[in-house]
Amino acid sequence: MASLTKVLRLSNSVNNVKKLFTNLSVCQNVVPSLHSKVPNVPTIPRSALIHTSSRTDDLMEFFDKDINWTKQRIQVGRSWSTDELRIKSNEDLHKLWYVLLKEKNMLLTMEHACNEAYELFPNPERLDKVEESMKNLETVVRERNEAYYQLETGQTGEVPSKIVNNVLGLRQYYRFSQHVIPKGINQTWKKKYLFGYGGHAVRKFLLKYRENIWNEKRKRNNRETNAAISLLKKFPNLDMEALRQKYPNANIEKALRSNKLKYHGVASRYE
Repeated sequence: MASLTKVLRLSNSVNNVKKLFTNLSVCQNVVPSLHSKVPNVPTIPRSALIHTSSRTDDLMEFFDKDINWTKQRIQVGRSWSTDELRIKSNEDLHKLWYVLLKEKNMLLTMEHACNEAYELFPNPERLDKVEESMKNLETVVRERNEAYYQLETGQTGEVPSKIVNNVLGLRQYYRFSQHVIPKGINQTWKKKYLFGYGGHAVRKFLLKYRENIWNEKRKRNNRETNAAISLLKKFPNLDMEALRQKYPNANIEKALRSNKLKYHGVASRYE
């Protein structure tokens, strides 16, 4: 009887083992089908991700590069032309404006540092190139604004202005602006913008001022006329059109009648 009981227990344990292996084989067949329905998930790289913030130079952005501090001549390019800026997008122009502004601040800082150290500022024309580029950029932006407002409203979009006389009697442009307080009762505006002039002192000043302008103009014309006479003395067969282009304010007819050219026979050649 005991032997029969042992045989039954052994048979039950064998059946349990067979069921276990059967379940394992079923699970292996089911698992791939379950994974096939799950979308592909990107694997995470084993190496850790590196995060860095943007580079910051602090106040050193106001100074030139270290390699340029001891140089007497720095190789730079030319300024931006209007034709090159017209093909740029508005976003590129916006970025370029701040690049030029930072460059201008840097150059002004370096110029001040050189003056404090009693040293020559290398390539001072760099400031002129940056300012010319910024001026051309403003011109292109103004052209685009005018074109936009012309299409939308039929106007240029520029703030209207007019020519007025200041307290010294000189003509100047006044650009209109909006004010909360009307112009008639706005005392701050009246103190800042004093239009119109009068009195004996102002009229005397205008007389002397216009006389000074006329004298400067007369001296400039005489200088160019004398320079034309000197060239005609050295080169009697000089081209008159080229001479007029070089000295547009010179009186060529007066130069040909000058006594300085009387014995050179220049006037007779152009009669």
